[in-house]
Amino acid sequence: MALIVHKYGGTSMGSTERIRNVARRVAKWARAGHQMVVVPSAMSGETNRLLALAKELAPTKPSDDYSRELDMLAATGEQASSALLAIALQAEGMESVSYAGWQVPIRTNSAYTKARIESIDDKRVRADLATGKVVIVTGFQGMDELGNITTLGRGGSDTSAVAVAAAMKAQECLIYTDVDGVYTTDPRVVADARRLNTVSFEEMLEMASMGSKVLQIRSVEFAGKYKVPLRVLSSFTPWDIPIDEEAKSGTLITFEEDEQMEQAIVSGIAFNRDEAKISVMGVPDKPGIAYQILGPIADANIDVDVIIQNLSKDGKTDFSFTVNRGDYARAIDLLRTRIVGGLGAQDIVGDTKICKVSIVGIGMRSHVGVASRMFRVLAEEGINIQMISTSEIKTSVVIDEKYMELAVRALHKAFDLDQIPADRAR
Repeated sequence: MALIVHKYGGTSMGSTERIRNVARRVAKWARAGHQMVVVPSAMSGETNRLLALAKELAPTKPSDDYSRELDMLAATGEQASSALLAIALQAEGMESVSYAGWQVPIRTNSAYTKARIESIDDKRVRADLATGKVVIVTGFQGMDELGNITTLGRGGSDTSAVAVAAAMKAQECLIYTDVDGVYTTDPRVVADARRLNTVSFEEMLEMASMGSKVLQIRSVEFAGKYKVPLRVLSSFTPWDIPIDEEAKSGTLITFEEDEQMEQAIVSGIAFNRDEAKISVMGVPDKPGIAYQILGPIADANIDVDVIIQNLSKDGKTDFSFTVNRGDYARAIDLLRTRIVGGLGAQDIVGDTKICKVSIVGIGMRSHVGVASRMFRVLAEEGINIQMISTSEIKTSVVIDEKYMELAVRALHKAFDLDQIPADRAR
């Protein structure tokens, strides 16, 4: 009897009829003899609705406790969907019980709205599984050492599901979404995008970090650290398809690189619209300047992505970096009020009309000239590159947002991703 974790996204839980179909699918797996743990997201749009109510009452942060109350509020969305799913399962004749993160408990740190999981006590869940119950655990949330409810940030239900699967040593974690797997790029941008049968953990990690919305990056990190078998598949297939067929559908995130994988130099094109660039102009070019700028940014729990420091001229340099667009205003305010004056910087320049486009593939390790080919393609399309970032299996560029779709389509064609080998896509 295998222990399986299912995770269902907000669109999969978007109505009572969809919740009923999820319950039927889960019950099918349970009746086949599997121990089932299910991690649902809030119903689609519910978290945004709740946070909009908070913003209506307090357009600006009124106190230091504001983030705590946001987590209390946002956590109710997953609690509602978990209870509804338990009720739907019971209506299907399947014993089930739902738990909020704090009831398991899932322990986190105290970084409200961006908490990180520290431990999971699975005794209560295992006891219920042993009696034949389906156990539903709220995604997206946990509890800190003081007993406060915390949330894990956008996409946190993916992280919850993988963390539960890791803690319980599940045979596999199935991530059900509104798409049927991982594609070479977003099919809404490139009609010829292909679904991959398999993608390596490293590629998935890079694609998630570069803007692919299929999986939240922290869930991929968890899967990699604890070697959790992970599969992405659609919840909109018929619920009663045979389990053997369903278990082989979608995209498998694998931890083994085989010869077939190495046939593709580039496996996918990722992009992210939610980027903003900040440049601190004319700062002294001396040791420690990067830390003086980025240290306070990190202390404010703002993630920094691409970083460039220009060559020194007359003892001065320009320092540029990108942040999530949602953190842009806060980062600019922090720089202006706390940092720049002490550094003697000449100015701060910001740009919210940028995007990041990345090529990703483990085949890049063994092929030269991949980055230059990317740059040539962009140049032929008249697209100027503002910043560049590389790793062993990816190259990312920051460009003007208006050229994003053009860049993605051109690169997808240039690297023959519309003709990807049949063993990696269909």
